[in-house]
Amino acid sequence: MGTGLRDHRSPSESLIPTAMSDKKPKKPIDWFAELRGLGLMLLAVLAFHTFVAKPFYIPSASMVPNLLVGDRLVVSKYPYGWSWVSTSFHLAPRADWRIAPGTPEYGDIVIAVPPHKAEDYIKRVVALPGDTIALVDGQIILNGEPIVQEVEPPVRLPAENDDICSYGTECLSVFAPYLVTLEDGTQVYEPPTYRETLPNGASYLIIDHMDQALDDMAEITVPDGHVFLMGDNRDHSADSRAPVYASGLGGPVPLEDVGGRAEFITFSLDGQATWNPISWFQALRGGRAWTSLRPEIRGE
Repeated sequence: MGTGLRDHRSPSESLIPTAMSDKKPKKPIDWFAELRGLGLMLLAVLAFHTFVAKPFYIPSASMVPNLLVGDRLVVSKYPYGWSWVSTSFHLAPRADWRIAPGTPEYGDIVIAVPPHKAEDYIKRVVALPGDTIALVDGQIILNGEPIVQEVEPPVRLPAENDDICSYGTECLSVFAPYLVTLEDGTQVYEPPTYRETLPNGASYLIIDHMDQALDDMAEITVPDGHVFLMGDNRDHSADSRAPVYASGLGGPVPLEDVGGRAEFITFSLDGQATWNPISWFQALRGGRAWTSLRPEIRGE
């Protein structure tokens, strides 16, 4: 008769030590690897922002009727090459170097940085290197020839939520004399509108509603490596016509200070958006998403 000891534990009890022994110890979080991953992701975003494209927000009315305050758009960084201004947030020091340089075309909408501050302006190219340009009563005289300006039916600009311009910039209330009420009760501004067509056929709408100092400019020659820029809202744009002390571009802009070309609108908000996500959809302007910002080309 055997005298061996019996295991009086239940089957489930006898398995507990084995199951616990099979568990692997939890690895500690490798914070260095996590931070390295985040750093690489940030570098990739900055590289894309520097070399390929970046988002842009319209804060003022200097480019109406073609760009409205609240438009969000994509600016491509490569069409004219890269320079100090291409770097994300203009982190590179101001300099005159350019890589793979290119020249804009008439009618391109471009981003440019003024000589007195690292802030992006958005304007339209109206004269190229070597061109002569003058203004007479608001009309461009390019290489001795008046640029064609045709009267168009007035554009309709929304009069509601007219307080969304950035602080210190003029909004659409400057068109108060042209406020009209439509049949459905909606109020809009209908300022004098013209179609301007440049020598390459680039055609776009402008607004010119008053006599002011920037309507006249003596003829100048655009230096090599420079372009002359103007806003489409001709009476309310600090551009190449305006001196630096008036927040303008101070004349023709060096191409190394041009940071890219506006391509298309992604979406547009009319100023009603709040912290509530539902209001974001209510503030969307219909029909503006994916609108191309390249000028229409008309045959001569």
